[in-house]
Amino acid sequence: MALVGANGAGKTTLLRVISGVQPASGGRVLFEGEDVTQLRADLRVRRGIVQVPEGRQVFAPLSIEDNLRLGAYTRSRAESDEELERVYAMFDILKQKRKQPAGMLSGGQQQMLAMGRALMARPRLLLLDEPSMGLAPRLVSEIFAAVRALKHAHTTICLVDQNARAALSIADRGYVLETGRIVLEGAGPELLKNEQVKEAYLGL
Repeated sequence: MALVGANGAGKTTLLRVISGVQPASGGRVLFEGEDVTQLRADLRVRRGIVQVPEGRQVFAPLSIEDNLRLGAYTRSRAESDEELERVYAMFDILKQKRKQPAGMLSGGQQQMLAMGRALMARPRLLLLDEPSMGLAPRLVSEIFAAVRALKHAHTTICLVDQNARAALSIADRGYVLETGRIVLEGAGPELLKNEQVKEAYLGL
């Protein structure tokens, strides 16, 4: 699912409320039939709600591998080892540089690391907040290729990205948010053809 909207529409706030990083000011957060509105963020992670934050927020002095293992703090060592190999299979550059400090990675590689760290928790719902922000076009393509691979592996994803065209093109469902309210929704490719969306978010 892709969530698009102008700056200040509430996209990041919504993701933070779903993950439990920010308390809800109203309404409820239901996950697989359970009301998790009052649940702490770490307990939501244990239920499978995992967020990749805007700006990546890796632990720069720690090694790449240590950053990844931090994502599996709810898992056993054996599960952590298994997930680590899956992440390395998806992002080979992280395996090549696994002993290096995370702060030495490029912006695109840090985004891969942030996504890999989230995957270590075996998410049932992956919240991606602006994964392509500030990246060169080639790296943007790599990040969206990774998102497609996760989708095909049946990972449920809620994607927020300034690149509305790319986000909607791979989304099964798309939602347009304006000042905290959903004003349009539909299949991702259908919203790409919507005149209102094209004018407001695609620059057409």
